[in-house]
Formats: sequence, structure tokens, C-alpha cells
Amino acid sequence: MYEKDTIAAIATAIGESSIGIIRISGPESIRIADDIFRFAGKRKKWSSFRLYYGFINHPEEKAILDEVLLGIMFAPKSYTRENMVEIHTHGGYVSMRRILQLVLDTGARLAEPGEFTKRAFLNGRIDLSQAEAVADIIRAKTDASLDLALRQLEGELSERLHEIMSVLVELAAFLEAAIDFPEDDVEELGLAEVKRRITKAHGMAQHLLDSAHSGRILRDGLKTVILGKPNVGKSSLLNAMVKQNRAIVTAIPGTTRDIIEETVNVRGIPLQVVDTAGIRDTEDLVEQLGVEKAIEYANKADLVLFVLDDTEGISQSDRRIMEILSERKTIVLVNKTDVSKNRITEEDITELMGKSAAIRISVKDGTGMETLEDEICNMVYSGTLQTSESLIIANARHIQLLKKATESLQEALGSLENHIPVDMVSIDVRNAIQSLGEIVGSHVSEDLLNMIFSQFCIGK
Repeated sequence: MYEKDTIAAIATAIGESSIGIIRISGPESIRIADDIFRFAGKRKKWSSFRLYYGFINHPEEKAILDEVLLGIMFAPKSYTRENMVEIHTHGGYVSMRRILQLVLDTGARLAEPGEFTKRAFLNGRIDLSQAEAVADIIRAKTDASLDLALRQLEGELSERLHEIMSVLVELAAFLEAAIDFPEDDVEELGLAEVKRRITKAHGMAQHLLDSAHSGRILRDGLKTVILGKPNVGKSSLLNAMVKQNRAIVTAIPGTTRDIIEETVNVRGIPLQVVDTAGIRDTEDLVEQLGVEKAIEYANKADLVLFVLDDTEGISQSDRRIMEILSERKTIVLVNKTDVSKNRITEEDITELMGKSAAIRISVKDGTGMETLEDEICNMVYSGTLQTSESLIIANARHIQLLKKATESLQEALGSLENHIPVDMVSIDVRNAIQSLGEIVGSHVSEDLLNMIFSQFCIGK
């Protein structure tokens, strides 16, 4: 078991609330509780997974700091697999700060960001991918991203990776035996069987990797930019998606001059939606800067919602915008269909886009908004992937390591095809094992651990 000094931190958000929690973990946790906690009635013997009612008492000043509930968890059945204490106090900042300071004065030190979860990993309660899922649960923006993180925390990804690694470890052991003892009677798998096992492992890893695009979006959000000329209904579209009046809407062209960002939940998919200034030639310096910023955001977007005005037809400004969007994933929206006479036809869209795909909407009365949501879901899931059925890879570190593993296995297959000596095949197989092991933490450096857990909040 990994044991160091005793750590403590406030585990709940700072601010006014009904309850605040101070968490303590390490060999001195129970002793600290003995020193500072006073039972409301007769003193009791500590039992694990029990809450005790009483007071935090300053042992030197003989002063009560707060009325609390105190929880005890004995190792190894705790979050960190160490002795742990949780003090449930009133949620005011002053109260929590005073109790935390007393805990520190009594023998603990302030925990580093993510140190409780780091100890859970180092003590073997969870692997590294599960530890990272803890942070994803906290940051989840939608039900879908939360479900994704929970499945990873439950060990679904770890189980799949260990399946792949077990195939490769067994194969690596045979290959290295064949290298070290070529004169001995080592059972031969045969070239075809070696190739079959490597192909199987490669296919399993590639299947996980294929989900990375959807997974990254569910975890981090789809960067979505609303683009169009002035007064086509961009800000109205943002307000409709957010379901509140977030952006100012007027009949005056050029009202939106700066970038407005909002997070929108589209059927479990988080969208980081950006409303931009209308793109047109203008002498107004401020509006010019807004137009430049709009183009900059569009060039970095995962998705662009290109809004056209059905009452005006396609203009030269629309054609200029289409040139900007030539390399971007774009959904074309023909707005104001509630008042137009279909001045923009399918032929017009085909001439502008090279295809006739466009969604006719009216932001004013909600027409077409459901179709827009359908199209966004189809783009994210490619029409086939469903989070309830498939394991999805979302973490950028995991994606990079899976890429390395699949590349190593592809090189191993290439070596077999080209009759390269078996020791080179063994190196590629070992490299793949190393990459997969870094995901679950069986092969990981201290520097990498520090980098991962530094992104956690203090107290987790």
C-alpha cells in the first residue's frame, strides 16, 4: 500500500452552502479526529462507515469551532485505501477555513490537486484511466458525457484494454522464448497464428480508436460557429438554441460586433456555440474587427452553421462566406421561411455548395429546429454510433496512445509480411503493450502522473 504523510483539504466548492466537507486521508487521520472532535453525548468507539454527531473543539483554546457530523472510513475500504475522515460542517467559508487550519495544525498537510484520487490509483483501488474518469465526471456538461465518464470509472475501458494486452503479452512471451532459446523444443505457433493474433489485437484497438471523434465531442463539446451576413437571424438562432435571450436582436445590420459564446445541450451532445458578427464590407473599424474575429473562429470550428436569408436570395456576401467555409464541416440553414416565397431554391444551394443539402428553418416559429438537431446528431455519431451500445474513447491522451499501439501492431504485421526476423516483430508487440499500459497506468512515469493529477481540483 502507498502511504505517505496525512493530507487534508476542503472537498466542496468554496462559497455559502448548507454543508461543507473537509476530507482527511493518511495514517494520522484517526488520531487527528480523536484530538479535535468532541462527541455530543457519551464518547463512542470508532466504527467504519458511521457518522458521528458532535463538535469540532480547539484543544488549546478550548473553543467550539462548529457543530458537525464526522465520518470514519478505515483502510482499505475507503476512497484512497487509507484511513480517512470526513468532517461535514456548515458550508460557510470562514467555518471551513478555521476547521481546515486546525486539522493542518494538528498534523496534516494541505493536499495537492487531485492527491486523494492519486492515492487511490497508487494504492491500487483504481487504474489510471478510472482516475481520469473522476475528473471527467466532475466536468461533464451533458447526460451523455456523464454516462461516458461513469462507464470508464466502472472499468469498462480498462477491461477492454486488458483483453487486448493479454493477447499481446502471451504472444510476446512466445516470441521472446523463440528468440532466447532457438535450439530448444519451443512449441511453435506458426506464422499464420502469430499473424492472426496480432491482427485480432490490432482490430480491437482500432475499433476503440474509431470512436475517438465522437468521444472527444461528447467530452469537450463541439465547437460550433454561427456564420452569415448581417440580419440573417444568427443571434436569433443562438437565442433559440440556448432557449433564452442571450444575444441582442434588432433590425439594424451590424448589431453583433463581438463574439458571444454559450454551451448548448443537443440531445446529450454539448455544443460550444459562438455567435459572430455579420460578414460584410464595412467602414466601421469596430465592426471590421468583429468580422475578422468571426472568420478566425470559423477557421477553427468543428462545425459551422451557415445561415442564409430566404427573403433576399443568395448574395455576393453569401458567396464570399462560402469561400471561407470550403474546408469546414457546414450545415446550411435557410432562415425566415415563415415570411419568404422560397427565393432560395435547391438549385441555388447546389450552385453555392456543390450539393443541395440545406435545412429550411424559421427561428421565429421554430420550424426546422428539430431537423437541425437530427443533422447534428448524425454528424457526431456518423449515423451509426450510439453511446448506450458502444464504448467510446474521449480522452486525448488515450487517443494518442491507442494510435501508437495500432501503429506498432501495423508495423509488426508489415514485418511478418516482409519476412523480417522475429526479434523485430517482438519489439513492435512490446511497444504496443507499453502504449496500452500507459493508458491504465501499468507503465507510467512520475512526471506524467503529476501532470494528470495537477488538472484535478484540490480536495478530489
